[in-house]
Amino acid sequence: MDKLDDIKQKMERTNKHSFFTFLVFLAISTAAWFLVKLSEDYVTQTTYRLLLVEAPADKWVSAEGQLVKMSLNIDGFHTLRYKMIREPNRVVTLPLDEVPYRQESGNTYSFSSQYVAEKLAESLGISATDITMNDAKVYFTMDALKSKVVPVVLQYDIKTVRQYDLYGIPMLDPSSVTIFGPQEVIDTIKVVKTESLSMSNVSQNFSAIVPLDLYGGQVKSNIKEVKVDVQVEKYTEMDIEVPIKASGNMRLRFFPEAVSVKCLVAVRDYATITPEHFSVVVDKQQLEAMQPLLDVRLASWPPTVQILSTRPDKVEYLIVQ
Repeated sequence: MDKLDDIKQKMERTNKHSFFTFLVFLAISTAAWFLVKLSEDYVTQTTYRLLLVEAPADKWVSAEGQLVKMSLNIDGFHTLRYKMIREPNRVVTLPLDEVPYRQESGNTYSFSSQYVAEKLAESLGISATDITMNDAKVYFTMDALKSKVVPVVLQYDIKTVRQYDLYGIPMLDPSSVTIFGPQEVIDTIKVVKTESLSMSNVSQNFSAIVPLDLYGGQVKSNIKEVKVDVQVEKYTEMDIEVPIKASGNMRLRFFPEAVSVKCLVAVRDYATITPEHFSVVVDKQQLEAMQPLLDVRLASWPPTVQILSTRPDKVEYLIVQ
């Protein structure tokens, strides 16, 4: 009985070994067959969507995403790679500033389809000679855009260290740009903003290059960015008495005669700031109504001065005959 069991176990081991050997040879044979097949060349007809970008600033590509047909004569490895690209992702992006296109007539232009083949070959890792375009030329249309000159507005969040602040407003170069776009879009645009410039712990002058926000591509411009010059200065507090003046022919005397202004001034300007740089006015309507107290307000001051407070906000007066 023991001998019979031994024979059965040996047969089972032999069968398992034979089956495993069969699987190994089957896998090797299958791999060899795949290698042979993938090494062969295949011709595949396909269609790609052509996306033309980087048109001249004053032109707009009318029909984006036109279809171009071609044949791919490539080996099985590259064919498999091509098949793995989903149809919506079969796109060739071609910058027009890299293509010598020519005007055919009116707003119709053309260029050699070989440029499409070269661009697609780069993405697929094959030679451009492996791609045969169905048409010798690619035709497309570009329409002229409307133009408009608009000011540039800097968006910024600049934080200085303690006792320092911006000296005046940041200067832009250029301060305005020409934009191009469809008439209905151009008419709604009053300014072009920059992307946000963020800085912290600033204590000295600096310059930066900031890109423009062209409304998410709704408009175009030859200018894509502007230079920003920012002046930073140390500031200190100043108290200054500004005389109250009344316009018109009426002679008036005010009580008090001046408004006390507390402000921050740049250290560089401290010695030169005088009351003549400020103006204070009273409420004309209240004066015409002969009210006993007149509202008083600060009407103007230097652009680099920051007003902290003024007092009083009302004054008494006498009409001098």
